Amino acid sequence: MFAERLKAALEAAGYEARPSVLEREFNLRYWGKPITFQAVRRWLRGDSIPSQDKLQVLARWLLVDPHHLRYGASTAYTVSEPSPSWDVSSTNEERQLLSLYRQLPAAQRKVVREIIETFAKVHPPGNGRND
Repeated sequence: MFAERLKAALEAAGYEARPSVLEREFNLRYWGKPITFQAVRRWLRGDSIPSQDKLQVLARWLLVDPHHLRYGASTAYTVSEPSPSWDVSSTNEERQLLSLYRQLPAAQRKVVREIIETFAKVHPPGNGRND
């Protein structure tokens, strides 16, 4: 059942549940030895479950509870990290956009994310503009 929960979390986050996608995106976020295509394929087939450190990275990246990802049961306790000091409060407009974004199907969320990433590359932060 871990494989099904992992696939669902990937799709909910706007990613295709394919080994090549999981390998690339996971290795971008994991500071240890990179995982192989074969390892993530075993995760997606349900042949193996990642170690706890890798499970924590998956959960943080996909915004799911690590206990739920591994075991499927909801927990009475949740682990939360303090907000980073650079975290700014969002405006009403930003909250509305985020709400609309979360209502989109996974494929459309992926397109929106790619568009935003493209704009961010063209207009990097710190150029003094706030519009």
